[in-house]
Amino acid sequence: MRIREEAEEREFLIFSPYASFSSRSRGRERYEPPCDIRTVYQRDRDRILHSKSFRRLKHKTQVFLSPQGDHYRTRLTHTLEVSQLGRTIAKALRLNDDLVDAIALGHDLGHTPFGHSGERALNEVCPCGFAHYEQSVRVVELLEKKGEGLNLTWEVRDGILNHRTSGTPHTLEGKIVRYCDKIAYINHDIDDAERAGILKEEDIPLEFRQVMGYSTRERLNTLIHDVIRNSMGINDIVMSPHMETTMQELRKFMFANVYYNPVAKHEEGRAMGLLQTLYEYYEKHADEMPEEYLMLIEEKGEQKERVVCDYISGMTDQYSIQKFTELFVPKSWNV
Repeated sequence: MRIREEAEEREFLIFSPYASFSSRSRGRERYEPPCDIRTVYQRDRDRILHSKSFRRLKHKTQVFLSPQGDHYRTRLTHTLEVSQLGRTIAKALRLNDDLVDAIALGHDLGHTPFGHSGERALNEVCPCGFAHYEQSVRVVELLEKKGEGLNLTWEVRDGILNHRTSGTPHTLEGKIVRYCDKIAYINHDIDDAERAGILKEEDIPLEFRQVMGYSTRERLNTLIHDVIRNSMGINDIVMSPHMETTMQELRKFMFANVYYNPVAKHEEGRAMGLLQTLYEYYEKHADEMPEEYLMLIEEKGEQKERVVCDYISGMTDQYSIQKFTELFVPKSWNV
């Protein structure tokens, strides 16, 4: 069968000359025979989708810690929204939407329990430091498959590492995910804040709504169109200067009124304390971590403090609470 080869050939007929062509990938750290059906980026997407780290995202905080409502975003639904926005832009610009999908699905695999508060907690106590975008790469290069990693292509790993605001992806597909991450979280966090009763649409400054729209739907439509319109036919992914400035100002508004809002973050200090207490415990009792983490220390020579972060950052919100309860909350006597 020549299914993969024919798919690769079609890319040269359909894609923009600025696209990342599957047959021209820089490849993987360890050589593998190519799949007879899937291109390299389709294969990477599948590996991420079937990973344990991806499944755990459904029980990790986006903004609101362990929300009780059914409709709040989690780290998983955020990831899916980034993927969908990215694929829309990639298809419109005739770029490699499979590469966009793989980067988007993998970009937050290294996120901690309790969102960015968990990231700050581990960064404060671990001498190695901690950043979720670096941890996401560590997940796919080492932690998945019991120390083997997923052996993803260079382009996917580069996009995952550089999805943060200050990142510099080396592919246009990576640049799309970098934009779509912000577009997604700003807008779905507005929606969740309205659902939580801490923000109303009318609270958003009028000058932002006049530029981007008067609802989440309108803002997403405006921002996606702006990226497509300004990136068409060039070797870059950009917004119009006015739109980008307005989006950054809206992001600042969200930090002031939602991300640092005491209603949304009233349990954040406790969550940080919980994770830091777990870190201190396992740093002293590393032998109580699961075997796959001990193997990283004993067989691969990984630093103990880093592996403790690996273990804790991989926990879901509820599992970290469960482990804390097991270790530090007195149990009733069974007499």
